Amino acid sequence: MGQDEIYNRWLRKPLEQHGAVCFWFAGRWSILVTRPQYLTDLFRNENIYTKAGNQKKVPWSVLATLLGDNIISSHGDNWKLYSSIMKPGMTKRNFDYRPLVQKSRKLSELLLQAQSRTAAGKGVMINHLILRYAISVMGQTFLDIDFQCLEDVEIPIVEVQSTIKRSIFKPFYMNFPIADKYPVLFPSRKRALILVRRFESLLYKLIQDRPLKNCEKKSDASNNQVVHMLEKALKEGKITQKQYRDNLKITFIVAHENTQLLLNSMFYQIGINKEIQEKLRDEVNATKITDPTANTVNRLPYLTSVIYELLRLYPPISQLTNRVAESDAMLGDTVLVPANTYVGWNAYGAHTSSANWGPRAKDFIPERWGSSVEEMQLKFRRETTRGTFIPFNAHMRKCLGQAFVLLQMKIAVFELVRGMRWKVDPDYKLKLPGAGVLAPVGCKIIFEEIQSCRQASERETSVEDTSLYDSGDL
Repeated sequence: MGQDEIYNRWLRKPLEQHGAVCFWFAGRWSILVTRPQYLTDLFRNENIYTKAGNQKKVPWSVLATLLGDNIISSHGDNWKLYSSIMKPGMTKRNFDYRPLVQKSRKLSELLLQAQSRTAAGKGVMINHLILRYAISVMGQTFLDIDFQCLEDVEIPIVEVQSTIKRSIFKPFYMNFPIADKYPVLFPSRKRALILVRRFESLLYKLIQDRPLKNCEKKSDASNNQVVHMLEKALKEGKITQKQYRDNLKITFIVAHENTQLLLNSMFYQIGINKEIQEKLRDEVNATKITDPTANTVNRLPYLTSVIYELLRLYPPISQLTNRVAESDAMLGDTVLVPANTYVGWNAYGAHTSSANWGPRAKDFIPERWGSSVEEMQLKFRRETTRGTFIPFNAHMRKCLGQAFVLLQMKIAVFELVRGMRWKVDPDYKLKLPGAGVLAPVGCKIIFEEIQSCRQASERETSVEDTSLYDSGDL
């Protein structure tokens, strides 16, 4: 069963009635919340409900070995240390948008090539190409490396990452991680652990062997990437070798995963709604710009509303249980949380509650965000603060890369709708994962190239400006 089916069958009614339920996860009883009041209490009170990731919750598990102690799941002095090192590279306002344009075009080209090799009337399996695109962008933006995964189909780290995702996020092992202690009885966990260790070794070697840009010699340190900051901290003795590797791994994973998942959802949702797709295309074509910049895409209201609505209906990380009560506490003055109890949140539930989003909460309606970009951004911030819209978490521990994800999605969608039309393969039926992340599984899309776009690109190149990234979503 998919997460939507599980939630609607067993969780929606009690959560919408009570706002919180006890549920079994990671080998213990925990509390899951969706009521906005409880969510804001949870996110605001960092010292009461402290971050405690898998390295604390299930330190023996395969997942803990994969993620380690990192900027997302750590707390206290370690989190402050990691944030002081990595945050400038994740939240800077001068990301170079040009690789996003180039790689979005390459993705479009590869999807059309795949379609040309597919039988007429049959769709292309899109996930692996999107994974390669997302890893490619992440590498150039955060790790100072071009993994060449859009140019070469056989890149070991991409294949290992894809296999890990299929191996780890299985509902049984998520709920009973004690199985990871007994690889003899559960040989699939032994294989998963070997894969995780191979991933770490591959990533470390690639980073160590990459051609160095020697950013430390540049007078403008704002061009430094996250990897440069981690390397500098390691060299200066601020972090250990393990802390360095753990944060390399989490950067690799989270800096590509949100976009990968959201693009899968975008292709499905826009593929089943021709009217929305054509409206997007009309807005993009009306700019008469063939080389978009950050300023180009940040001024487009319908594009902005579509991305926000995708995040609402398909939050990439739909559920997370990584906070623990330091002492007895109360959520909203009504829910007692005993000390050492883990508390989680469900974004899909909060985002599809009629109490939060009206009677059509489960429907994809971009217009609900407003008519101007400014109005949409205000609603984005207001709903996040209220606890009704939490795709990137909220308050002090919100996702540091959210502005970059929004920019990357806008540029990708701009290029994709400009260059081709698509529809969902009629034989495909929506299936969401049973645990972990949220996006269509095994989605097949039928693509059609827009010839006028190719001809226009060959005739001229229109450039609006040469400014670097300046997000209006910050």
